[in-house]
Amino acid sequence: MKKLSLRTRVLTGTVAGAALAAGAFGAVSANAATPAAAPAAAVAKADAADKNTTQSTHLTIEAATEAAQAALDAAEKENQRVSVAVVDRNGNTIVTLRGDGAGPQSYESAEKKAYTAVSWNATTSTLAGRLAQAPNLKDIPGTLFLAGGAPVTAKGAPIAGIGVAGAPSGDLDEKFAQAGVNALAK
Repeated sequence: MKKLSLRTRVLTGTVAGAALAAGAFGAVSANAATPAAAPAAAVAKADAADKNTTQSTHLTIEAATEAAQAALDAAEKENQRVSVAVVDRNGNTIVTLRGDGAGPQSYESAEKKAYTAVSWNATTSTLAGRLAQAPNLKDIPGTLFLAGGAPVTAKGAPIAGIGVAGAPSGDLDEKFAQAGVNALAK
């Protein structure tokens, strides 16, 4: 039997170790993918007379895309280069659209305006006006108190926010965000 070189032995050992690790990882992953069944008593208690659960309304990806596109179209009709963001009630981004020629800062600004609008269920121009009485509002992470954000509501509660950034004025940004909100009302 031919003796293998040190290099061949190390390489063979490494490959064998990697194969064993991959197999172990696969077994752990397979076990983790199968959730354990909840105890029947806990399920029954959570559903008892719906006292322990709530339901919430969410904007679908299709509706969010429609609203974002309507806002972008409104801006393009006025030759404005903007970015549009739609966030859900929790501030998670659902969709963003960056118009041709929109500035690099507009993407993040649009998301922050959308988040700010949904957080307070008010347009960001209204909220910017409140800074005189509560200047610390601007210190809340992830917010931007500049005109250009509008909330989307259902049954009087905020379910999403639309933010637009990049036009030369916040009033224009907000006008375009409102066009997105209006597209959902049709």
